[in-house]
Amino acid sequence: MHRGARRASLLGGKMAAPGAQPQILVQYLVLRKDLSQPPFSWPAGALVAQACHAATAALHIHRDHPHTVAYLQELGRMRKVVLEAPDETTLKELAEALQQKNIDHMLWLEQPENMATCIALRPYLKEEVNQYLKKFRLFK
Repeated sequence: MHRGARRASLLGGKMAAPGAQPQILVQYLVLRKDLSQPPFSWPAGALVAQACHAATAALHIHRDHPHTVAYLQELGRMRKVVLEAPDETTLKELAEALQQKNIDHMLWLEQPENMATCIALRPYLKEEVNQYLKKFRLFK
């Protein structure tokens, strides 16, 4: 489907009740903020690349999940939210918590350093994952 498509992605092909808000899928990413600061001082492009790698990998790994299928049906309506983690330890702790709660995600490891840089969740409804992400603020 191309960018100009107008139909809404509805989960499971179900129609929303009259007056009800459609269920919107969001792909959340959590990117390490410390990589933009000394001693790392990575340029913005390198940080964006890490988020892109993680997002692409999460979508690919979970490509058959109904939420991912629905999310990819309308490329012009994809929603992503990029949050910041202060450091690698916090990012790895989040990955462990998500794993324990069976929240589908991808922890991107930059090679050859094997350094955790970003987590991308597969597309979820906000209310399904908000409790795990509410302590993280928008990436600035």
